[in-house]
Amino acid sequence: MTRYFNGKEIELLAPAGTFEIFKEVVQSRCDAVYFGGPVLNMRMMRKGYNLTHEEIAEALSIAHGLGKKVYITVNNLFSEQETEEAREYLAFLDGVRPDALIVQDMAVLKLIQEMGLTLPIHASVMMNVHNLEMIYALRDLGVSRVVTSREMDLQTAKLLGTRSGVELEYFVHGDMCSVHGANCYYSSHVFGMSSNRGKCMKPCRWNYRIKKDGYVFPADYPLAVKDMFMYENLPELIESGITSFKIEGRMRDKDFMVMLVNSYGEAIDRYIEDPIGFDRTVDSKLLYQNRKRDFSTAYAFGKPGLRNINRRYEGTGKFYSTGKVFSTPTAERELSEDRVMQLKGRLAQEARPKQARVSPELAVRVNNMAQAKAALEAKVGYLYLSGDVYEPDRPFTKRDIMELGALKGETKLYLGLPRMMTELHFDQYDQLLIHGERLPIDGLLVTNLGAIRRYNTSGYPMTGDASLNIYNTLAAGLYAGLGLKRIAVSPEMTLEHFATFASRCPLPLEMVVHGTPALMYMEHDLYENAEVMEPIGEEDNRYVGNDVLVLMTDKGENPVYRDQHGRCHLVFAKELCYLPMLDELNAAGISTFRIEGSTYTPEQLGAIITAYQQAMMGASKEDLTNDLPPVYAGYTLGSLQFD
Repeated sequence: MTRYFNGKEIELLAPAGTFEIFKEVVQSRCDAVYFGGPVLNMRMMRKGYNLTHEEIAEALSIAHGLGKKVYITVNNLFSEQETEEAREYLAFLDGVRPDALIVQDMAVLKLIQEMGLTLPIHASVMMNVHNLEMIYALRDLGVSRVVTSREMDLQTAKLLGTRSGVELEYFVHGDMCSVHGANCYYSSHVFGMSSNRGKCMKPCRWNYRIKKDGYVFPADYPLAVKDMFMYENLPELIESGITSFKIEGRMRDKDFMVMLVNSYGEAIDRYIEDPIGFDRTVDSKLLYQNRKRDFSTAYAFGKPGLRNINRRYEGTGKFYSTGKVFSTPTAERELSEDRVMQLKGRLAQEARPKQARVSPELAVRVNNMAQAKAALEAKVGYLYLSGDVYEPDRPFTKRDIMELGALKGETKLYLGLPRMMTELHFDQYDQLLIHGERLPIDGLLVTNLGAIRRYNTSGYPMTGDASLNIYNTLAAGLYAGLGLKRIAVSPEMTLEHFATFASRCPLPLEMVVHGTPALMYMEHDLYENAEVMEPIGEEDNRYVGNDVLVLMTDKGENPVYRDQHGRCHLVFAKELCYLPMLDELNAAGISTFRIEGSTYTPEQLGAIITAYQQAMMGASKEDLTNDLPPVYAGYTLGSLQFD
């Protein structure tokens, strides 16, 4: 069953959570079905879901007998310990021949190459593909289709698809995240349950209070977005050149999915048959009456703003309208002496031989010139100028870079790039890095695959930021082959995963050891709540100035910073602090310790730098930790507190 419009293929892609659901959905008006197997996929939280090896083989036989395709999700990050399991699973999949794998971890691409497999590969939405260079890079690695970033509008998708020639897949219905794909670390840091490893506890659907300027605003569920609904916009989807229309719903029940898929399939067929006389609304009422949440077209036609946020019961922490609370607000754990000792002991087991260790250096990321000068005065090893500058500070100018270049001395000065880069951003940075005069910098802090491809021949050495989510040595090796000289370890690594990875990785490793890194990175502008709503109470922020927006639960306050691109960064309520275990981290393979300094005053940052420098020179880590009071709600060990 293949659909065409003006000679171009159109595919309706349906989800299935179990084999029983698959057998019904594959008979509906879809062209392809996707599902997960027993391991390595993004839906690992619900017992009884996903298919066994035997069911996968049978499902493929059924689908191919009907002339339909099957895509299998191998779309989470896997640890060093899971590498052999990944090899075995990929070998099995190569034998049963699905029509494609949907992949997040770059290590899967590396394994497919190493094992000589011929499995077609689709880039998962968790790769967060958002620019042409990313598509080119993935195409070079053998990817034949890209699931676009959820935040991509249809006009951008049309441009990227036309220019790249790569098939694009676009979500058209179902549950959406409010955070950029693979850029949410909240669940891993407070539960040890990684959203990038299929175990998200959905903190985006918690109840929060929004505070700003000393006021409380009526935004009970400010991160709980509506469900995607593109049923009435199928003509625009087809016109944009999207190949595959993807429905979300691997956790949804059989009857609901069959109804939904049949409605979309029937509408596509009606449009192909009679585009001029097409009625967009035939099943709109049916779909609305059976909705799980209210509907939105999300970013398809531009930034949706507050209208993308759900106000009904189903948009809250209640899971799929069953009334069950999926998870509840939980505070970041405190840095405890007992846990620090456990970490030290475990890391000591993975210590490299003394002759193989590298003397550590200190890196600091800053948000403004005052912070930068404080770091240079302290003679840190690396100074990173942020590419996502928090308001009210403004981006570093070329004059700023030239001034810091003249002052840097032995410090290595790196220019950070934005985490999300549009075609406009590439034009701007091309002018600065390729076509302009040589900058007095020592390298680039790169944040996405597209930037690596674009600037790997610019003459500036590249360090890979934590946003690349490198979780195993296979992915590290692939990125090294693309030109990275040093990488930051994934911020989601639990103790066991980190210890094994760090001790085996051949690349120089960097780790964020102090500060308030972003737990959520989103296009959605939370500040709009305080700009358009009337306050309902008065309450000051406890740890940051009232000019900073705060998301508050009964467990703590999470500051939210907006950058120069209008994107929001929700950060820790507590500060990450690995000061007591620097020696063990270095012995395990970390050669660069990074301080996330963007939210500190220059004076606070100076004190933190001094403490870490003294620790690296042999001073008592325990005394230094005790003498360095937290600026915010306390200290935490982040994901390393979990095994």
